[in-house]
Amino acid sequence: MRATTRIESVTARRKGIVVTELPYGVGTERVIEAIKKLVQAKKLQGIADVKDLTDREKGLRLVIEVKNGFHPEALLEQLFKSTPLEDSFGINAVALVDGQPRTLGLKEMLEVFLQHRFDVVRRRSTHRRGKAADRLHLVDGLLLAILDIDEVIQLIRASDNAEQARERLMSVFDLTEIQANYILDMPLRRLTRFSKLELDKEREELLATITGLDEILGDEAKLRAVVSDELADVAKTYGTPRRTVLLEASGVATTTAATPLEVADDPCFVYLSASGLLARTSDVEAPGEGGGRVRHDVIVSAVRATARGEVGVVTSAGRVRKLGVLDLPTLPSTANHPNLQGGAPVGEFLLLEADERVLGLTTFDTSSPGLALGTAQGVVKRVNPEYLSNRDEWDVITLRDGDRVIGALELASGDEELCFITDDAQLLHFGAAGVRPQGRSGGGIAGVKLSPGASATWFGAIDADEAVVVTISGASSALPGTEAGSVKVTPFSEYPGKGRATGGVRCHRFLKGEDTLVFAWAGPAPALAAAASGAPVDLPEATGRRDGSGTPGSQPVVACSGPVGRMAGLGHDR
Repeated sequence: MRATTRIESVTARRKGIVVTELPYGVGTERVIEAIKKLVQAKKLQGIADVKDLTDREKGLRLVIEVKNGFHPEALLEQLFKSTPLEDSFGINAVALVDGQPRTLGLKEMLEVFLQHRFDVVRRRSTHRRGKAADRLHLVDGLLLAILDIDEVIQLIRASDNAEQARERLMSVFDLTEIQANYILDMPLRRLTRFSKLELDKEREELLATITGLDEILGDEAKLRAVVSDELADVAKTYGTPRRTVLLEASGVATTTAATPLEVADDPCFVYLSASGLLARTSDVEAPGEGGGRVRHDVIVSAVRATARGEVGVVTSAGRVRKLGVLDLPTLPSTANHPNLQGGAPVGEFLLLEADERVLGLTTFDTSSPGLALGTAQGVVKRVNPEYLSNRDEWDVITLRDGDRVIGALELASGDEELCFITDDAQLLHFGAAGVRPQGRSGGGIAGVKLSPGASATWFGAIDADEAVVVTISGASSALPGTEAGSVKVTPFSEYPGKGRATGGVRCHRFLKGEDTLVFAWAGPAPALAAAASGAPVDLPEATGRRDGSGTPGSQPVVACSGPVGRMAGLGHDR
């Protein structure tokens, strides 16, 4: 007998085995004790916690929380083998058969019971036939007497005693002694109530009953049909639906390969969406680019990893925080644009400060060209990849007072173009090879020369031939996210490169009432935009005017990205 179980998500980051029914005679405390002993003896792995949530409203509910990195299905099979979740229940099937005690199997039990039902139906039919035959005999006598009821009454009144009346009735009307006694014992008032039609009808019914009972007693097939119909009526009246599931393969050795207990350390992608969702894929197949847009399909950062590995999360405070890939939810394979509708918020994995946000992801690959970071005060820094196994977080840049990181990404080759876009609509890009890598404690070097009162609003790397620049202008006095602004999309090739620490070139012309860029982005085409809710936003077609004005947008844009497979730092060749 097996427990009734199902596998479901018990927390946002973990799956569990939920038990709703246990074998007969097995309690939750017995199962918990067996699991604890196996875990302490290190004979069972992958269990994080066991909780008994049984109550009167929901009934039995035993939750076995599974650690990340273990397959719940494989763990459940081990629990069936090693704990009372699967148990046998013995039945001492001793019964009296013909007055002798015998141990019966299921087939023998059914045979004995059916034989008993055959005997019951035979005896019942014989008894009922005898009663019907006796009643038919009396009815025949009444039919003879009722034909001349006056003569019957006169004969009885003329008799000296009951014995004489009985003999006269038997001789005159050719009745049997039983029929004559029945007529003599019947009150006169009842005798007059009888009519020939009623007696004829009763006689026909009795004959039909006797004929049917004779068929049951004389035909074995008829007898079995009667027993079958009666048992079906009993099952329909008193039967209840089966609560247990009969498994044909239960107890039979399986021939297929068993599911491994632990999740394999297979390569995968780790994604970060514009709305702050994290997720991983189940393989390293190239993401699709077909189909329509969906929510949360703007991937702002993507890195290669392994299922049991770790990745770094770079924040606006200039810190890198380690994150286990196994903790992330797995996305199903799709042929369309990758989207993170099944992802989990960053806040479920990391505790961020009030003014701190996640900017990108990075690996700890020592062969990588390292991280590139840009700050709001125009500072750029390249830092060599470094993995501190004994720490969960560390700083990768020393920030000046009031400064913050606005862009961080892992370089793919080191030959990318680093790009700054400022809020006064200046764009500067220069080669990443011109930035000397520094250590973790370095504060970076001058990246873009800012005008008085201006600040950098976006930083990133461009390594695609077909790249575009998305800029959205607005008024600095407006509340953030309240106006869509003027949107302009321009090919990146329209902007000439300048030396590091220069002011760059104009990338957007402000219209009346506009004095700042509320959003800017540069990357591989086609550009995908999203609102704060993650909903897709359509962008206008790219124009060739690098310093032109934009067109009114449909709704505020908070994030953009290009095709995932061509993002800087993803590196399909690594």
